[in-house]
Amino acid sequence: MQQLRSDIWCAAFVRRHNDMGNFCVVSRRGDAVAGQIWIEVDHLDGTVSLFTPAPGATMDSPPDYRVFQKRFERTDPLTVKDRIAREIEFDQDLWVLSVDCRTDDLGLDVI
Repeated sequence: MQQLRSDIWCAAFVRRHNDMGNFCVVSRRGDAVAGQIWIEVDHLDGTVSLFTPAPGATMDSPPDYRVFQKRFERTDPLTVKDRIAREIEFDQDLWVLSVDCRTDDLGLDVI
């Protein structure tokens, strides 16, 4: 089964979080069809977390199903910015979503 396009998934994520009162934007647009999605969370206390796709997703999952892992948890913003910049050098198709949220609960499936 084919996975939901990245641009549609990102648009839904941004809309849902803005509707919940969390300021959320697309910081970087990637490949519309199959770009990886990274989510940067500003906790509004000087710390940032980073969620990236989890390795080993199965093809038997529903088309809108994405699993994430927490790469960095409440660390300094420069560490996360540097990691994103290094990934962009490697993968030009990367999407980056930025959300301001005091908690880590983004409604994602996290392993």
